[in-house]
Amino acid sequence: MIHLLRWLTLVAFLSAPALADEVTTFNLDNGLQVVVIEDHRAPVVVQMVWYRAGAADEKRGVSGIAHFLEHLMFKGTDTLAPGELSKIVEANGGSDNAFTSWDYTAYFQRIAADRLELVMRMEADRMRNLTLSEDDWRTEREVIIEERNQRTDSDPGAIFGEQRRAAQFLNHPYGTPVIGWRHEMEKLTRQDALDWYRLYYAPNDAVLVVAGDVEPEEVRTLAEKYYGPLAPSPGIKPRERPQEPPQLSERRMTFSDPRVSQPYVTRSYLAPERNHGAQEKAAALTILADILGGNGQTSVLARKLQFDTQQAIYTSASYDGTSLDPMTFNLAVVPAEGVSMAEIEAAMDAVLADFLETGVDADQFERVKTRIRASMIYADDDVNGLARRYGEALTTGLTIEDVQAWPDVLARVTPADVMAAAAEVFDRRHAVTGWMMRADAPEVMQ
Repeated sequence: MIHLLRWLTLVAFLSAPALADEVTTFNLDNGLQVVVIEDHRAPVVVQMVWYRAGAADEKRGVSGIAHFLEHLMFKGTDTLAPGELSKIVEANGGSDNAFTSWDYTAYFQRIAADRLELVMRMEADRMRNLTLSEDDWRTEREVIIEERNQRTDSDPGAIFGEQRRAAQFLNHPYGTPVIGWRHEMEKLTRQDALDWYRLYYAPNDAVLVVAGDVEPEEVRTLAEKYYGPLAPSPGIKPRERPQEPPQLSERRMTFSDPRVSQPYVTRSYLAPERNHGAQEKAAALTILADILGGNGQTSVLARKLQFDTQQAIYTSASYDGTSLDPMTFNLAVVPAEGVSMAEIEAAMDAVLADFLETGVDADQFERVKTRIRASMIYADDDVNGLARRYGEALTTGLTIEDVQAWPDVLARVTPADVMAAAAEVFDRRHAVTGWMMRADAPEVMQ
């Protein structure tokens, strides 16, 4: 009965027109953009501060500084001892964390709605009043180096991914890992961190997103009280990054490591990002990724390679256009036992060629669009997800109107749009193909 009610609820949602989120936005005099997303179903609030500065904004030679400062932000201020912010949040029944990407750095707390003023006061304090002792920054530099040891250097898949991205982006800083290159991380200094902090951690380079059981006027009053007095940074310039030169031929690479337990083939194609007022191509690529590899049972790659020919034990396709600059459309295939790397790559190419020739199956197309719409509806039940949706968009060149239009843009995508996007993106001259192999593998990439 529960499953039936859930299904009926979903059908009702899918049959209804998309509703815009209850969103209010305003700017403070110092340039801080504030976004309030109302959701009164539970007495919970999420505060997120997003800075329009990530790993792709770093200067050459100091890779990892954005992520390094993310760690240092949990040190003290003039009024908070190191680690005290997180302890206070936890003592009040909440949780907090932060994350860094190529395009942004974000900090958040999830807590009872009546504690919003508490976390807003502390977050505003560390936006401009961070203090770093000699012990603080040296200890934390060792922490991020150890993080790289555990998450990258000890994982052959992570190393392979890092090398492939570097091969994909020869000039654009998306080719530099967010955590940084180890030899540059080891040289990061307190001054590097302070230079980054003083320039980018400013109200005129940030977006404050508050989602949950709040009223817009309440948030405005608190934001003006705590963030309003903070001075803006005068040196923030438009985000103009080095761009890729035209890629004229496919790049191919192999990576062998004795720790590899399962070999696989990947390919990434340069692909356009979502753009303000022009999200149609990104929407078509989003649906294309789901059609090709979004479901382990019904996607094109899974049906052809995992079930029909049984040449693969896993397949995937992925695309995320929420980035400031062009990113990638990605494919991966794990061969079954006894299937060589050359054979599985040829099989993947044959499936792609057949798809480009025969087009989208009409029934599958409708199922995919329904599944995507359903996932977006269910995502609205999570205030953290709502806050993240808007924060990511507003730090990568999109607007609130773009976020709210996205479901309708997806709904208008046609099979012809998907095939046009596939024909444009699936150009081997703009791709990087990689083989991840065991160290004793006899195969050689052709």
